[in-house]
Amino acid sequence: MTDEIAAWGRRIHGPTLPGTGTRCLRDTPLTPDELEEVVTIVAAARARRHGATLPERLKTRHWDSTMTAMLAINARLGWPSAGWKIGAASLEVQRAEGMPGPSPGQLAQHGLVASPGRVPSHLFINYRCAESEFAFKMARDLPARPTPYAEAEVADAVESLHPALEVGDTVFDDWYGASGYFGAALDNNGAAAFVYGAPVTEWRHFDLATARVDLSLNGAWQKSGVGAAAMGHPLTALTWVANWLRVRRLGLHAGEFVSTGSCTGHFFVAPGDRLVADFGPLGVVDATFE
Repeated sequence: MTDEIAAWGRRIHGPTLPGTGTRCLRDTPLTPDELEEVVTIVAAARARRHGATLPERLKTRHWDSTMTAMLAINARLGWPSAGWKIGAASLEVQRAEGMPGPSPGQLAQHGLVASPGRVPSHLFINYRCAESEFAFKMARDLPARPTPYAEAEVADAVESLHPALEVGDTVFDDWYGASGYFGAALDNNGAAAFVYGAPVTEWRHFDLATARVDLSLNGAWQKSGVGAAAMGHPLTALTWVANWLRVRRLGLHAGEFVSTGSCTGHFFVAPGDRLVADFGPLGVVDATFE
């Protein structure tokens, strides 16, 4: 572990710096056989908790193939769902990973940790990339349907708001190097652990777009952000997830969480670190990493 702290946390993410990954040359769709290969490689690595390398011939920047593979990997693993997260919801993260826009990943039940809590090491293979986020817990289903969901309708389906830390990992070595073929997006958008704070039921009384988050590592302040960093407003991000799932004949379910994207960007931590995200009147998330 290095003691050097950058704006994106500890320098333990591999040799490639944010925004400097080399893009693979291919941008064509994966064939059905290639898709099966990708799903098998990533799902096996995730299930057996070891790193993986994709052959160059399987690397592509074709976005639909990436999303199809991500969903197929999750289906192959079959881990019980706790909800969804948004990857690259902020422009900062999109630039750092060369992403075309936001994209979702599925939260697993076994990755949930209540704050204050210890985040176990068995949830991770290579990294612990923490992001301070506003999360919603759903009170009722938002099923697939032909017509889009509006923000007001989505808001009415919310049970509570939670301050949260969404913690990413990927089977691929060199986090930002893998951005050349959308590595994190392919691997469930990095979703590995989700630390959630106490519920806020009267969340509509707050201006979430301007709500501040202060992130501290081992008692020392590191950086701050606001709710607008993730798609302009956490409710806008939640509505985006509901409609992303809707058009794929999926849906949100009562009791699921949706973590709406980073307010403070990436922050890599190491075993032994304690990370605290202070959302002011909306609460605190306190996580110690094993």
